[in-house]
Amino acid sequence: MTWCRVLCLTVLGSPFVVLLAQSNERPGDDQSVRVLLVTAHPDDDAAFAATVYRITHHLGGIVDLALVTDGSGGFRYATLAEPIYNIELTNEAVAREYLPAIRKRELMAGGAIVGIRNYFFLDQLDGGYTLDADTVLGAVWDTASVRERLSQIMTRGSYDVVVGLLPFEQTHGHHKSATIMALHATQSLAPARRPIVLGGFVCPLDRAEEMRFEGLAGYPLTLVASGRPLARFDRTRKFGYNDRLDYRIVVNWVIAEHKSQGTMQLLMNRGEVECFWYFDANGEAGKEWVVELFDRLRD
Repeated sequence: MTWCRVLCLTVLGSPFVVLLAQSNERPGDDQSVRVLLVTAHPDDDAAFAATVYRITHHLGGIVDLALVTDGSGGFRYATLAEPIYNIELTNEAVAREYLPAIRKRELMAGGAIVGIRNYFFLDQLDGGYTLDADTVLGAVWDTASVRERLSQIMTRGSYDVVVGLLPFEQTHGHHKSATIMALHATQSLAPARRPIVLGGFVCPLDRAEEMRFEGLAGYPLTLVASGRPLARFDRTRKFGYNDRLDYRIVVNWVIAEHKSQGTMQLLMNRGEVECFWYFDANGEAGKEWVVELFDRLRD
């Protein structure tokens, strides 16, 4: 059987098709690490960009991405992109029509830098900013469809790890909801087929050891008893000629592709360490494997 992903979009009024991946083997065969990112918005993956780059370029692993929303709500800070795309993207009615295709194209441009292989678009409504995951899950998204689709993607991809944004109280309700959906989808699989689910967050270098998250109230699948991140990747790690390069460069290349999102440079550069929490719902058995994985990333 041939596995493939085909994306059909309309950009600036012109339809086109992008072939994202094609293989005669089941996704994941003969790969050292198989990772699925589950994000709410087309720029959220920048939070993991350095780790993803190391997985694909250093370990030869594969990374796919499942995007839950259509990204149409990201118009408020699109001022700088209007002359680039020659579209009034700060006009909500206009943005709702054009932003989904524009932002998917930006996402894939950034993904090409870090080596993301396949994209799965669930196209739930990006209804704007909220802190309330209850409303998103109960009234905005078709959560049954999202859970079923994520379960299918996980089953077909045979992933070792699923990564979402850490669902802490102060973060966007869409971020919380996407990770909660990923956890629910994972739990719907047979125990032997469940990938490990990690919650990621960019931490300041001087506070990476202090960051705590014990779970989101009302969502027991998000519990982390220890409160501490299990694994970290330091973006300031040096490499290259005379050690003049570090992984912040890669992150900034990814961020720069998101021209329609004017605050990306400010928001995604607030920390130097990509921290990952291990949800208790995974069970204890996978912790050692995660620690070994990040040890390999640092080698």
